[in-house]
Amino acid sequence: MEATLDGTELRVLGSLVEKELTTPEYYPLSLNALVNACNQKSNRDPVLSLDESQVTRALDTLRFKQYALVSGSGGRVAKYRHALVEKFRFSPAELAVLCELMLRGPQTVGELRGRGERMHKFADLSEVESVLADLAERTPSLVAKLPLQPGRKEPRYCQLFSGEPDLSELAAQLDARGAGGDGEKIARLEQELSELREEVASLRESIAEFRKSFE
Repeated sequence: MEATLDGTELRVLGSLVEKELTTPEYYPLSLNALVNACNQKSNRDPVLSLDESQVTRALDTLRFKQYALVSGSGGRVAKYRHALVEKFRFSPAELAVLCELMLRGPQTVGELRGRGERMHKFADLSEVESVLADLAERTPSLVAKLPLQPGRKEPRYCQLFSGEPDLSELAAQLDARGAGGDGEKIARLEQELSELREEVASLRESIAEFRKSFE
């Protein structure tokens, strides 16, 4: 990305997008409303506790990077809105997907559809996949598909506004799984062998008792 965002900027930007899509009657947002939106306990991962000064600094840098604007609607209290549509020409579906990724981190296609429907009604999973593909094919790419995690059946996608994802933790998980794979298999086989031995011993006792009944 031409202007990488830090965690606070990402939360502020995502919160502005969310409130435009879910509660347009209260949008643009005052500073107080934006702080509350950033610190919500629902639909946030991680849950943060930002103060006004942190949100104000994030707004200043977002305005400098042309991601946010002070609303020109007038009034005594300044209100803020995002500028993503002007900057990137996003559709409502694209905004909903990106908003989810900004506010809750990497997610699967199914998670994005289920959680994003409060902002945009997706027809099916293929629509979400199409949106992700379009965002990934932009120059520069705005989303990326992550390697499949250990124990997961579906890959997750992440936004790239905060830069390329750190794959070191995932690589460590994969290495640990690979290193421990043989040990896990051996332990499982040993357990199965022990159970078979117990079954054979029980069968032998049953056969011996059966024979005695004819003696």
